[in-house]
Amino acid sequence: MAVRAVRGAVQLERDESGHMHEQVSELLTAVLDRNDLVADDLISVWFTATPDLHSDFPAAAARGLGIVDVPLICAQELDIDGAMPRVVRVLAHVETDLAKSDIAHVYLGAAAALRKDIAQ
Repeated sequence: MAVRAVRGAVQLERDESGHMHEQVSELLTAVLDRNDLVADDLISVWFTATPDLHSDFPAAAARGLGIVDVPLICAQELDIDGAMPRVVRVLAHVETDLAKSDIAHVYLGAAAALRKDIAQ
């Protein structure tokens, strides 16, 4: 079993707690599903949010999915002129038999423009 990193992102339509929970839950579910993972495969998860998001912690959505015994942390993304607004990014460390080249990084909706080279 190897330790791998899985990336992903989603752009929110608005800065509202319920909307953030919905979108981040969809992102995490897609990361797990597309990589044939379950919550027990997660080692840790880092979330970043752009500085224009204030309504809630992205990690709260993970807790709402039942991911309760995995270390989670939230941080603020760099405030770069011209960067895509209202984006939550995720970096999940997982245990998996997948090769690095087989990891499915998940960029939902408009966030797919962030990493066209690896978005699935």
